[in-house]
Amino acid sequence: VLTEEQIDQRVKALVERVGDNDAVMGYFVCDEPWAHAYPELGMWTAAYKKYAPGKIAYYNLLCKSCVRHSYQEYLDMFVDVVKPDLISYDHYHFLKNSDGNQYFLNLGLIRRAALDAKLPFLNIVQTCDSPAEGWRGPGEHELRWLTYTSLAYGAQGISHFRYDIGVWKDPSNPETPLPLYWALSRINREFVAIATELQPLTSIGAYHCGTVPLGGEPLPASAVFAPEPKSQEVLLGCFGRSRNKPTHVVVVNLDYKNALTTTLVGPGPMEVFHPSTKTWIPGSSRMRLDLLPGGGALVRLVK
Repeated sequence: VLTEEQIDQRVKALVERVGDNDAVMGYFVCDEPWAHAYPELGMWTAAYKKYAPGKIAYYNLLCKSCVRHSYQEYLDMFVDVVKPDLISYDHYHFLKNSDGNQYFLNLGLIRRAALDAKLPFLNIVQTCDSPAEGWRGPGEHELRWLTYTSLAYGAQGISHFRYDIGVWKDPSNPETPLPLYWALSRINREFVAIATELQPLTSIGAYHCGTVPLGGEPLPASAVFAPEPKSQEVLLGCFGRSRNKPTHVVVVNLDYKNALTTTLVGPGPMEVFHPSTKTWIPGSSRMRLDLLPGGGALVRLVK
């Protein structure tokens, strides 16, 4: 355990060494801390705010299954004691022989904690293949599913652990990226484009149609946006400038094995966002959406 003075000196020295570099978004402090470390982490945050204003003191939190006591208390204490600029966590969903059952439970808890604290959140998603740890490597469609479900729940950042599934490591040609790299780089650009559009808005709700997973919330009968039919395995992430007036919705195909065509019904004329060109394409109050496996679309009401 370091004293406040020792932390202050270390942060001051590091920031001075790095200098005023625009490439630096923040400083990594700790991965998956336990709650007993929060008081010291709070001192790290204060030191970075003192010497590197505008930069993030970065911490990544444990997921719910790793915390034996109340996970809500774990999150609340982190916000209250550490005073972070960002909430980041990891949870790895794709198991060796099945899918996990707590992905949306964790995503929902982090979303709520971020909204209550008025902070952005970042989801570290799985890009690793580790049978010894019980994980299987996700493919392109599963990575798209992870990306778009994160967007629908309001994530403003996404990261990947560990980029070792056909993304870069080819023993015969270690400097050449593999096909999954190109797919993921395209998906990442889609994430940035859509998250940028959503950044000024508030996440109003994330609603599941069809099967409602553990921790998920069903689509309310009074929902402004709805798929047709409502029995489709679709996720709707609703956003707006007011919590009571959704104007934007991220529609996600929750089937990462098959493409889906759905009709989104809204209260008025809508338009769909094209991430590659960052343009809006006009439609009607009934929008046909052709979604890739695990894919999604951002739709908004016409102003």
